[in-house]
Amino acid sequence: MKRVFKYIIVILIAAVLIGTFVFLFRKSKPQEVRYQELTAARTDIARTTVITGKIVPRNEVNIKPQINGIIAEIFKEAGQTVQKDEVIARLTVIPDMNSLSAAQSRVRLSDINLKQVQANYDREKSLYERNLVSTEEFEKAEQSLSQAKEERAAAQEALEVIRDGVSSSNATSSSTLIRSTISGLILDIPVKVGNSVIQANTLNDGTTVATVANMNDLIFEGQIDETEVGSLYESMPLKISIGALRDFSCEAQLEYISPKAIESNGSNQFKVKAAVRSDGSQTIRSGYSANAEIELEKLDSVLSVPESALEFVKDEIYVQVRQEDGTYKPVMIETGISDGINIQVLSGLEEGDIVRGPKIIEDGSETQE
Repeated sequence: MKRVFKYIIVILIAAVLIGTFVFLFRKSKPQEVRYQELTAARTDIARTTVITGKIVPRNEVNIKPQINGIIAEIFKEAGQTVQKDEVIARLTVIPDMNSLSAAQSRVRLSDINLKQVQANYDREKSLYERNLVSTEEFEKAEQSLSQAKEERAAAQEALEVIRDGVSSSNATSSSTLIRSTISGLILDIPVKVGNSVIQANTLNDGTTVATVANMNDLIFEGQIDETEVGSLYESMPLKISIGALRDFSCEAQLEYISPKAIESNGSNQFKVKAAVRSDGSQTIRSGYSANAEIELEKLDSVLSVPESALEFVKDEIYVQVRQEDGTYKPVMIETGISDGINIQVLSGLEEGDIVRGPKIIEDGSETQE
């Protein structure tokens, strides 16, 4: 019985050794190398570039107050349309104390002057009715009275404007009413009731009460690298796609190329603008991120091969051309433009030539040799 077990153990060990030898032998055998075969053919090749940017309205206006004050009422909301000269908000005036004091003083002085001129007029009128003064002197007294009354009215009106922001004689054009300067869509109202606002002056831009834009006239703003800007020209067509709007694209027309570069991330970029032409089927909002695809160069029916067939040796480009006996011969070629998949062949190949492509490995995938 012990002898039988010994034989079984010997047989198992021999089987393991033989199996290991067979496995190693098969692994050491060189596998057949196969390559994908590609054909030089005539195709259309276009060199394109993609510019990243955003959609903005051509005319976007910040509405600012004409006087300092506090927001008393807001009549509009962001997203609503507004017409030119339509009221957006109303202010409560905060008068400057020096100006208010000067205006009040001017009213008091005009009252004193008017009282004196009125007394002179009454005296001259009494004398004129008794033919004791000439008509010329009476007319001068009349003129002085009219001037004094006008000065009193002007002083009162100036006081009302400084104190209330509006005069009784011109209430319709009150500076306390903040009006839109253009017709369009209200993009933002960054203030709330109770906020203090100031008018624009030489030292301050003033408080923005609302931002209004014409959303029917949109443009694309982006930047392009200096290596590609030389291929652009005004009125060049573009295709705009917006990431926030799935499956949406629209045509545009290049209308501006900046003459001056802007340094960005270590490279020189040029600002470009394009007029967006939309059919209005979808709502385009200000600030949407967008991409503009531009066709820089296009060639029709040129000899080309896939880029995966190229081999680079220093500064020279080669392809492996299949011979009649099934072998491959390296041939130097001259190339032109590329679309990222196919590349133009200027010399070195003929239409119909078969070239070696990526290596085919056992799992069926392809790899470049």
